[in-house]
Amino acid sequence: MIVDLFEIGSQKCFSKIVEQADCALFNSGLVHPVYATFALGRDAEWACRLFVLEMKEDQEEGIGTFLNINHESPALVGSNVEFIATVKSIQKNEIICSFIAKVGNRIIAEGEQGQKIIAKQKLEKLFEGLK
Repeated sequence: MIVDLFEIGSQKCFSKIVEQADCALFNSGLVHPVYATFALGRDAEWACRLFVLEMKEDQEEGIGTFLNINHESPALVGSNVEFIATVKSIQKNEIICSFIAKVGNRIIAEGEQGQKIIAKQKLEKLFEGLK
């Protein structure tokens, strides 16, 4: 793991066009045609994972440890959502990022996400032990 690649305050950006598949759809049907909180969470985690992709080595992988989202405003299908992930801390093999998601100048969500970088072999053993 490359621990000194980023520092507190380093940023990564990710853009996402909201699609119909990103809307809140449950067994009862479509709730409303806007960006669902669970889809927003997936994409926020991806924005934060962009750091991990550069930090991890070939024999390592990142695994999410937590995700906190404050979903403040809706985004319609077709909206361009800009995610800005910022390194909040890096300690040993854990990176914690804050993120903001915006449509234009309007903040639609903000929160934090954590990931640990672990040897793939260790993860495989962990997953195997769950069977």
